[in-house]
Amino acid sequence: MTASSTFGLSHEARNLHWLLTNLVEEVPGLLSVAVVSSDGLLLLSSDPGRNAQARQDEGRPSGPRGSAADLATIVSGIGSLAIGAAKLMDGGAVKQTMVAMEEGGLFVMSISDGSLLGVHGAPDCDMSVVAYHMALFVGRAGHVLTPELRSELRQSIETTSIKTTTMETAK
Repeated sequence: MTASSTFGLSHEARNLHWLLTNLVEEVPGLLSVAVVSSDGLLLLSSDPGRNAQARQDEGRPSGPRGSAADLATIVSGIGSLAIGAAKLMDGGAVKQTMVAMEEGGLFVMSISDGSLLGVHGAPDCDMSVVAYHMALFVGRAGHVLTPELRSELRQSIETTSIKTTTMETAK
């Protein structure tokens, strides 16, 4: 996150950016972090500009592969599947979902307003440390994610995407 990405945002939005940056800096092995609204839209990302740049440098297709948009889509889908499974099994509310893979891990945690926090970690990341720091983030961020703040964050992500696309086109 850069200071320019938070310029003009409300105090609450800047605090959420700070919390996300702190999560990424405090936990070794995190590859990407995203906060996704209950309707599946990306609200906050560890670094949307860097993700777009990495996609371009690797010669990947122009779609969102490897970007924060991919993580948001995956987190939303896994969250939805977990909620559906919990309903079918009368399991109550889903608190956390974890997918362990050979080359990393995916962690999804519910935030109080129905939003989700998703983390993609490297294979060597400590899962208990990731889960602990995610719980801290959720505890601190959950009560401030109002409809107004979600709208502001969506606008901020859209503005960042437009600026990144414009810069890529200019090259």
